Amino acid sequence: MLLSLSGSGQIAPNFWLDPKTGVEYPVIVQVPQYRLHDIDSVERTAVTATPGASDQLLRNVSTTERQVSPQTVSHYNALPIMDVFANVAQRDLGGVASDVQKIVEKTSQHLPPGVEIVLSGQVLTMNTSFANLEVGIAAAVVFVYLLMAMNFQSWTIPFIILMALPGAFAGIVWMLFLTQTTFNVPSLMGALMTIGVATANSILVVTFANESWGEGNKDSKQAALIAGSTRLRPVCMTALAMIIGMLPMALSLGEGGEQNAPIGRAVIGGLLFATVGTLFMVPVMYSLMSKQAPVNWEKRLEDEVQGTGAQEGAHQ
Repeated sequence: MLLSLSGSGQIAPNFWLDPKTGVEYPVIVQVPQYRLHDIDSVERTAVTATPGASDQLLRNVSTTERQVSPQTVSHYNALPIMDVFANVAQRDLGGVASDVQKIVEKTSQHLPPGVEIVLSGQVLTMNTSFANLEVGIAAAVVFVYLLMAMNFQSWTIPFIILMALPGAFAGIVWMLFLTQTTFNVPSLMGALMTIGVATANSILVVTFANESWGEGNKDSKQAALIAGSTRLRPVCMTALAMIIGMLPMALSLGEGGEQNAPIGRAVIGGLLFATVGTLFMVPVMYSLMSKQAPVNWEKRLEDEVQGTGAQEGAHQ
């Protein structure tokens, strides 16, 4: 039966080697399909008997009947499964997956013992990617905070610097909402890029405020005002350069541009709000939370050197 229906490729594989090209071609013997057009023709298939016995037809040694069965039988981890495929059209994958999950939960209540419904495919890949990126964003914020705490020798200053990030996240959400763009892997990558630029701009403002307060300004409020006004141009230039650079990507120009458009839209929306937070929210938090003027070690060292030189001159 295998020889008649599937060919000799499964029973006795045979290949012919072309001596001119060196390419192997499979040689398969099979009953023509037009001769096996109904059950009766299949039952007339000759069955080879053991040596010494006469050959028989298939109908003489078997019984054939019609039944309904799946065309393909799939297995996963040695367990038989039945695949039910679903496609997405004019909707995001997450929304469709949520609706399908509700159907799966409702149907799973009436399944016989030993049978379960598992949602897999691109949904599983999407959930795994989202989980990894969410952990990456949280780890980036924590690591940046710890690194700044080590450099500034303070737990308050890094917290003030990170006050621009809530505005950045709000800008990302609003821009994706206005452009009808869903949360996906590219948009979360854009969120990671926004964290870096927003943090760098906030560091510029806070560092200048520390220097300004350490040079003799009377309080943190005055230092924050000076830092905000002085660093207005550098912060705006940095954010504007990033926004202009991401604008062609956000407009999804060119063939296949819609795949990377969420990155540009997330970066543009995040930087628009993060820039406002850097120039307003960060100075306000600095004036409220900074209670003690930072130590200007360069000026102190210079004063000590000058004092030591004056003492040696007086001694001489």
